[in-house]
Amino acid sequence: MSKDSSPYNNPSSKAPLNTSFSSINRFKKLQKKEISIAHIFNSIITKDTSALSRGITLIESTQESHLEKAQQLVEKCLPYANNSIRIGITGVPGVGKSTFIESLGNLLIRKGKKVAVLAVDPSSTISHGSILGDKTRMESLVRSTNAFIRPSPSGKSLGGVAQKTRESIILCEAAGYDVIIIETVGVGQSETAVHSMVDFFLLLKLAGAGDELQGIKRGIIEMADALVINKADGDNTLRAQKAKNQFSKALHLYPLAQNSWSPEVLTCSAIEGSGIEEIWQLILKYIKITSENGFFEKNRIQQNKFWLLQTIEEQLKSSFYNHSKVKAELTTQIKAVQQHKITPFAAARYLLKLSSST
Repeated sequence: MSKDSSPYNNPSSKAPLNTSFSSINRFKKLQKKEISIAHIFNSIITKDTSALSRGITLIESTQESHLEKAQQLVEKCLPYANNSIRIGITGVPGVGKSTFIESLGNLLIRKGKKVAVLAVDPSSTISHGSILGDKTRMESLVRSTNAFIRPSPSGKSLGGVAQKTRESIILCEAAGYDVIIIETVGVGQSETAVHSMVDFFLLLKLAGAGDELQGIKRGIIEMADALVINKADGDNTLRAQKAKNQFSKALHLYPLAQNSWSPEVLTCSAIEGSGIEEIWQLILKYIKITSENGFFEKNRIQQNKFWLLQTIEEQLKSSFYNHSKVKAELTTQIKAVQQHKITPFAAARYLLKLSSST
């Protein structure tokens, strides 16, 4: 992670040991003083990573008083956004996502890029892995001044977490990051959520894991713009090549996507860094083709429409469960359903009617 240069997080600004108690108290008040949205925004667009972190924290906050301020910040940053390549990366636990992201991130930084890594993690009580742990493994990427790695919030609502991640993308772009990598940390529908906010969707696979063919599920394959067989090194090199051939043959069974792009299969060794350059060149090739045929812009427009509808659904759900009458009656209705005193459908209609009352 880049070194903070913000005045409100500068170690040199701390009071010396011989400072009077009054000075210390004034310092503590200064630290606690709320920075204005305008100040955070101006700091973000001048590449202040501490302000970027604070802005994302504001977005992730569930406090009612922060929602309006977070929206103001996103709207201020929006004219400075939409200038990056957004890459989604998914794969089963153990496939080497964090190592791959670090290897790709370091390559891009050597090419003069600024890289932000975000995650979509809807896990709550049961851990499905965490980018918090990934940060400790991405040691060289974390130290780069041109990299920004941000853990995602944990929550029960995938839509809500994903929305916060999408808004975080806008802030990262306003801060000058020209490659945004979104990692799926959760499982299941998180792939769909990430696909709906990126330009290029990459599926990492393993060779010799027994899923070369049975792991080809129609939904995820239709979303993937590339399949990458990771850990193609040492004794696993031949198995990786075999898996690549199997996947390539299987992909020919799928019709050409509306973006006129045929997904390709590559191999790499993230730990050795081999094959990473070829993957980046493939991404650039995809961006070039889809930009020329108009799909790139069309896709982003469709994504904006999707998130408009998704946000409405999330707001309606939040309003419903936070309605005072619904809160008071929900447990009673659940018990009634469990005791077969009322059908789930009748209980739902009753609660929805309550939520529409003032």
